[in-house]
Amino acid sequence: MTQETTGQTDPAALVAGLLRLLDVAESGGDHFAGARKEDGVGRVFGGQVIAQALASAERTVAADRPVHSLHAYFLRGGNEDFGIDFEVMRDLDGGSFANRRVVASQQGKPILTMVASFHKREPGVEHAEAMPEVPPPEGLRSEQDLRAEYADRVPETMRRFMLAARPIELRPVEARHWMGGEPRAPLSHTWFRAVAPLPDDPKIHRAVLAYASDMTLLGTSALPHGISWHKGTMMGASLDHAIWFHDDFRADEWLLYVCDSPWAGRARGFNRGRIFSRDGRLLANVAQEGLIRPIQPKG
Repeated sequence: MTQETTGQTDPAALVAGLLRLLDVAESGGDHFAGARKEDGVGRVFGGQVIAQALASAERTVAADRPVHSLHAYFLRGGNEDFGIDFEVMRDLDGGSFANRRVVASQQGKPILTMVASFHKREPGVEHAEAMPEVPPPEGLRSEQDLRAEYADRVPETMRRFMLAARPIELRPVEARHWMGGEPRAPLSHTWFRAVAPLPDDPKIHRAVLAYASDMTLLGTSALPHGISWHKGTMMGASLDHAIWFHDDFRADEWLLYVCDSPWAGRARGFNRGRIFSRDGRLLANVAQEGLIRPIQPKG
């Protein structure tokens, strides 16, 4: 998992670039083309591949059946030098549910496989976990400001990623793993939103949430161990990723991402995420296992 980078700093331009990135193009026969990130270098950000795969699958499903879950496996690291090809297979179009399989490929090799399920809206019983009490986003510093403050404490090779402007604003409640400090419990709370207004289309908001759901998650399993890829003491990569969408939301309004890690071992860390609206509704659940391989820092 690597973070995206960009030279743009204007919020509207950053969001416009994100929307272009997630707007896959039809290439015939349930195949779609995902653009490469402008000025992207190195490995493709995992959230980008998931969001583009979801956008491809949604192009083949009736509008009255929003996605309710997706399950993805990262097979190979994507290369920012190339776009991504998405092949969608229509496994089911039933009375209430639809199911799609997606294979994302570069240069003829699969880099991600995903299954997504879509459900026609219907009434039912309801209950939901309550949102934890945390400080509101207005009183917290943005991660962009924190990264600028701490960039000189990470290896020089990581500073470009640390300082890159991003289309998603993050405001962490606790200190990040790259900020130093003592190891602590594997739990984090982060407010996030798009840095500029988004169009009203709910599919866009789901794609942006899918994109952002790969941020902050894997690092949670590293918190008790004092390791971080930003400090050069850990090799990290997302292995799989699942999202369950529960309710409607806007990704350009503040959302709270609560992440915890109940287990790590054998160079892997398992992480869970819950995403809440500002008014306390549970919007989505996320789960991910990733590689957290400790390494000795160079020099």
